[in-house]
Amino acid sequence: MRKLTKEDISQEIFDLYDDYAHNKIERRQFIEKLSIFAVGAITLPSLLSFMTPNYVDSILIQPTDPRLKTQYINYDSPKGGGNIKGQLSQPAETKKKLPGIIVVHENRGLNPYIEDVGRRTAIEGFITLAPDALSPLGGYPGNDDAGRELQKKRTREEMLEDFIAAYEYLKSHKDCNGSVGVVGFCFGGWISNMMAVKIPSLSAAVPYYGGQPTKDEAEKINTPLLLHYAELDTRVNEGWLAFEEILNKNKVENIAYFYQGVNHGFHNNTTPRYDEAAATLSWKRTIDFFKEKLVKK
Repeated sequence: MRKLTKEDISQEIFDLYDDYAHNKIERRQFIEKLSIFAVGAITLPSLLSFMTPNYVDSILIQPTDPRLKTQYINYDSPKGGGNIKGQLSQPAETKKKLPGIIVVHENRGLNPYIEDVGRRTAIEGFITLAPDALSPLGGYPGNDDAGRELQKKRTREEMLEDFIAAYEYLKSHKDCNGSVGVVGFCFGGWISNMMAVKIPSLSAAVPYYGGQPTKDEAEKINTPLLLHYAELDTRVNEGWLAFEEILNKNKVENIAYFYQGVNHGFHNNTTPRYDEAAATLSWKRTIDFFKEKLVKK
């Protein structure tokens, strides 16, 4: 079986994967449609393997990294799922209170990529909490397909309450300075936007390719926003102009970046949608934004 590269994958395949990843088609339909692109040396098994997240070889900050103190904690979410598990990470050597950041997963629970993002954020000098909205259903089940199926069993409104409760937990943590922001990806991008709607005291929000709030919801935002969009992600991008108009009318600080030639999920380094240049630049902008908004002078 020839090893595939990103250059072997047409935009149609990326679009097909996006439909599958966002529950627009079932796995059977995904495989049937994907088989059309299996031609010559490019086999269906090789395509499936290539599009499947590779967590083993993609972790940047290991859970045992001695620079960090990383552990799992549980917190109460009385308006959401009850008892929620999350990964709490912070620098091992800290003599002062730290700004806090909630890290919000995609539509499949707290998988290894999001745990890694939580640790990547902590290594920059933050205390981070990455909750698992699948906690009431037993937690992330070990693979993304099953995770997506589980997450469909909860409403996004109820899960939003879990992340609002995470904000309250982190804000009052003994090692937090009380300034808390949020970064989220895909579903987590929508959660990030909605936390800005629901939490007036939220210090900063960074949604990656996240769905926008409704007009009435957007009118309630006063939190500074840094928004990352992928040029080829027309499904999400179409909601930006109306959202931007409301933010600008209300003089809400917002900066939106559109990364050229990249797909939804470009920050996720476990799949071929990953774009190193866009991911690296967007992450530097994210950390700089959080340091500006959360670090108390």
